[in-house]
Amino acid sequence: MKAVIMAGGKGTRLQSIAQDIPKPMFPVCGKPILEYQIESLKKSGVREIILIVGYRKESVRSYFGSGERFGVRIDYVEEATPLGTAGAFYYLKERVRENFLLLFGDLMLDVDFERFMAFHKACGARITLFGHPNSHPYDSDVIVEDTEHRVKCILSKRDPRDFYYHNLTNAGLYCVSPDVLDTVREPVRLDLEKNVISPLLGQGVYVYRSTEYVKDMGTPDRLQAVERDVKSGLVAQRSLRNRQKAIFLDRDGTINRLVGFLRNAEQLELLPGAAEAIRRVNESSYLAIVATNQPVVARGECTMDELDTIHRKLESELGRQGAFLDDLYFCPHHPDRGFAGEIPELKINCDCRKPKTGLLTSAAEQHNINLSASWYIGDSTMDIQTGCNAGMHTALLRTGEAGKDGRYDAKAELEADNLLDAVNEILKR
Repeated sequence: MKAVIMAGGKGTRLQSIAQDIPKPMFPVCGKPILEYQIESLKKSGVREIILIVGYRKESVRSYFGSGERFGVRIDYVEEATPLGTAGAFYYLKERVRENFLLLFGDLMLDVDFERFMAFHKACGARITLFGHPNSHPYDSDVIVEDTEHRVKCILSKRDPRDFYYHNLTNAGLYCVSPDVLDTVREPVRLDLEKNVISPLLGQGVYVYRSTEYVKDMGTPDRLQAVERDVKSGLVAQRSLRNRQKAIFLDRDGTINRLVGFLRNAEQLELLPGAAEAIRRVNESSYLAIVATNQPVVARGECTMDELDTIHRKLESELGRQGAFLDDLYFCPHHPDRGFAGEIPELKINCDCRKPKTGLLTSAAEQHNINLSASWYIGDSTMDIQTGCNAGMHTALLRTGEAGKDGRYDAKAELEADNLLDAVNEILKR
């Protein structure tokens, strides 16, 4: 694999704390952020890197040189005038003729780039965006994907958003096919999203969802947050080269109020403290993942589109309070027949309906999760039995059904009044 890093930024918003330092050279815990990127690329086997430089380019060149002391080979493309986020593609045409990684040089990250590129190639994509949830989707560009992970559109943070949406934002990392470079016919200032990606929508643009650490450090506050995460080890831990641990959550009665069978978005109301609890998980070394049975689909009481609206509202409401779900898994099946309007093909005895563990093992495979180091939190004995069946730690809440469903004789390792109390106790342990 080759990588191209956009390293020509000025870092205007950081000039208040350090003047005349190009953004990729800003020190984080004693070394430039660009060095962290090169180290992460090297871990994934990337040995050839092209740096696109502009502002104070001599400081970048003098520090990184040929790349030999970092164990890679570095070449340079110099912008005489700023060409935006895609204009320099013109100069890459003869230098990169295979799929390559594209990074913005102001990102703190540690990513398993081999997984990312494997997804890109498996999809036959022309360009693949690295997508992730974040704590402020309301002021971020949001990616809208279809069921095959093709990008349908990108919702601009500048446009009014008076509707529910999934929390999936563009992180600033890409896998790019070399034919995309041919769309840039002259070296003029271009915007990657507007001038390159948008015209290609419907022609091979995909999104890869990951829980790995990728954060922009372009303001003093964000720089401080990134430094804290480097010192704590969170940046390295979140790489999918490492086994992850997660706090799995039931949905109804755990995150939102139990209203019987929830059939439409208007019925969804977050429980007090639920967003704060999930926000604390987000700030920890655990992933926050929902795993929920939704038999209303098989029973014909809620369509897949209506269920998607419910989940878009859930993610939107959490996002407004600075919290996010790393992923959400649901089982739409129901084994019993006899309901008016039921969907025959969904009336099956599946492997994903709790207390079976299909949802959890799917999440574990996708996100490299060690289930034995993870927790399942729910409000019913079925939730606790699910966690036990998967070899996980378990916590029972006194919200929702409060364990009074009586379906299983499973005993939880921890009991708590609500989700926030449970999360606080788990993080304390």
